[in-house]
Amino acid sequence: MNLKASPARLSTAAAGFEADFKARLHWSAEADAAIEQVVADILGDVQQRGDAAVLEYTRRFDRLDVAGMGALELTADELRAAFDALPAAQREALEAAARRVRSYHEAQKKANGESWSYRDADGTLLGQKVTPLDRVGIYVPGGKAAYPSSVLMNAIPAHVAGVGEIIMVVPTPGGEKNPLVLAAAHVAGVTRAFTIGGAQAVAALAYGTAAIPAVDKITGPGNAYVAAAKRRVFGTVGIDMIAGPSEILVLADGSTPADWVAMDLFSQAEHDELAQSILLCPDPTYIDRVQQEIDRLLPSMPRAAIIAASLNGRGALIHTRSMEEACAISNRIAPEHLEVSSRDPQRWEPLLKHAGAIFLGAYTSESLGDYCAGPNHVLPTSGTARFSSPLGVYDFQKRSSLIEVSEEGAQALGRIAVTLAEGEGLPAHAEAARLRLR
Repeated sequence: MNLKASPARLSTAAAGFEADFKARLHWSAEADAAIEQVVADILGDVQQRGDAAVLEYTRRFDRLDVAGMGALELTADELRAAFDALPAAQREALEAAARRVRSYHEAQKKANGESWSYRDADGTLLGQKVTPLDRVGIYVPGGKAAYPSSVLMNAIPAHVAGVGEIIMVVPTPGGEKNPLVLAAAHVAGVTRAFTIGGAQAVAALAYGTAAIPAVDKITGPGNAYVAAAKRRVFGTVGIDMIAGPSEILVLADGSTPADWVAMDLFSQAEHDELAQSILLCPDPTYIDRVQQEIDRLLPSMPRAAIIAASLNGRGALIHTRSMEEACAISNRIAPEHLEVSSRDPQRWEPLLKHAGAIFLGAYTSESLGDYCAGPNHVLPTSGTARFSSPLGVYDFQKRSSLIEVSEEGAQALGRIAVTLAEGEGLPAHAEAARLRLR
């Protein structure tokens, strides 16, 4: 098979750049009507029939025919056994990654995740109480690839936050269990795990069944059916975000070896045919070299067909007038992963406002962030980095306001409340405050 990957060649100086740029970026995060209908039917069925529906859809979609839900739950002993059976190098890598992820999220919790309060001069106490969620569900993809790293990135911040129970769901098509995923669940402190996936798994977590307890929040990425299901159950439970296809944007000044950048573009393109890989660079000769490396390296990649489809359909190599202009375009895109592949990345970082994660310098490949650097790899996609943040400890905590008004404080606050309540036409509100006035 003679595969070719030809990302669109664009230039900001070209007359039609804006139209071509917008066309390349366009991707609708809305699942189509057929997916929405299938998901609606599955959610309703699981809500009505519980475990029986989960078993039926697991047989249909994962080709896993078992007699009861007990066969779909992974025991703690099974998770431990999977860990013990790994080659020593994989065990050590998993534990090292988990230590770094845990250390980062513990620092995150100390920075802004604690309760606080203060007292006014009259003795009134005001503050905020931060408490962990009781039970969360984490969805781990298991279709085109298995993702033990997703187990670490979802379960560890929940564990650091103090969540009481962490319920993992992971599809195992054909009954094939990935030992690294199971081992990661053991390392990360998952409480219970079930080998189910798809919209039926989201429904089971949201509504609860006889075998699977209902959770307070669902986190983790999945396919279009999982995303549609999370969108529909939001309100019954919390969700982290609606994840779109993976994205990488590389800002390059031409100083990084071209094969490094080509492989960085591949690293996201290999996820999915709809993934997006973009290079922004002011040096047209360097862009030519990156394209040459794409041509040279592609045939050697095991997932070459997926990479080619992604780069041909959504990839772009964009010639900019300057690095400053490249930074401005990056802010418009608000990418999931942003690499600043430059001799002086600190010069450009202050110009970058919108990105899920920013990787500074030629040696900081995006893949290190995916696995073991420490910060979370669950990141906002599809431009939502303009208003969203990476998954973190704060996603597994909630905040309650604390108010304790002293007798003295009630005299001043009460008069204010009476005036405003009467102005809003709510007399019981006004009277409740007035009764406490001397």
